[in-house]
Amino acid sequence: MAGEPIVTSIAPSAAKGDRFAAFALLSDYWALTKPEVNFLIVISTFAGFYLGREDAGRQFSFVALFHTLVGTLLVASGTATLNQYIERSFDAQMRRTARRPCAAGRLEPCAVLAFGIVLSVAGGIYLAVAASVLASLLALLTLLSYLFLYTPLKRRTPLCVLVGAVPGAMPPLIGWAAASGKLNLEAWLLYAILFFWQFPHFMAIAWMYREDYDRAGYLILPKGHARVRIVALQTILPLVVLVVISILKYPIEYPSVLPWVGLMLGLGFFYLGLEFVLCRSRATARRLLAASIVYLPLVLALRVTFL
Repeated sequence: MAGEPIVTSIAPSAAKGDRFAAFALLSDYWALTKPEVNFLIVISTFAGFYLGREDAGRQFSFVALFHTLVGTLLVASGTATLNQYIERSFDAQMRRTARRPCAAGRLEPCAVLAFGIVLSVAGGIYLAVAASVLASLLALLTLLSYLFLYTPLKRRTPLCVLVGAVPGAMPPLIGWAAASGKLNLEAWLLYAILFFWQFPHFMAIAWMYREDYDRAGYLILPKGHARVRIVALQTILPLVVLVVISILKYPIEYPSVLPWVGLMLGLGFFYLGLEFVLCRSRATARRLLAASIVYLPLVLALRVTFL
């Protein structure tokens, strides 16, 4: 009889602990999918889908959009998960990534591998059935090139940034293909925006965490004097291209406003990129990174709204 109060006092605590453990486990699996990256993927896929429907003269369908976004997010989440599985030992050496679920040992590598494969295969099949075969092929091409080209090259050559920009710019093409079943010049223009946008975005990240990358053996940036030249080249030249691209293809009925808005966005982005290249401080890198996150949704929103 004396033990009964102890049992009743422990039981609620044990149940609460079980709920916390379950929540922590779900949170770790959610973190594997990189939701912060998926946010930009959703925006760019939506832009491609919306403009692809307009170009093909098809009625906008929320159901088709939903299928496209779900399938794309599944493949993107699977890619992010498999990337963390492949790089778990290197992630553990960097302060920025050491607390990731697989790198920190909170999830077993075999469980992470299985989770990534299931997401990727499910996403590819879902896109092929519910959206279009072309969209599915583009999504799977993104996965394969990211995991088997970009990921290993990160430890071998700074050219990995160029290689990684190819699959990184694919989401609007996936959306466009799902909407119209084909790709045209306008679709590739959207691709070009994302392709060149990635360079200043990633140069800011690479500079902020250059010591982390060096510690883990990544060659995102070359060593020695070439480092500064590569950072300048891969920041300024893409920003110049973006200034030009951001004002292209606006219809003549908006001649006095839209090109100027696009131009101002591009010039603002360029200014922060130039500031970063000249100062190369953590503060200027952080401002450039923040600007890149703001710039992309605004430019895509401008094109979706008025093109």
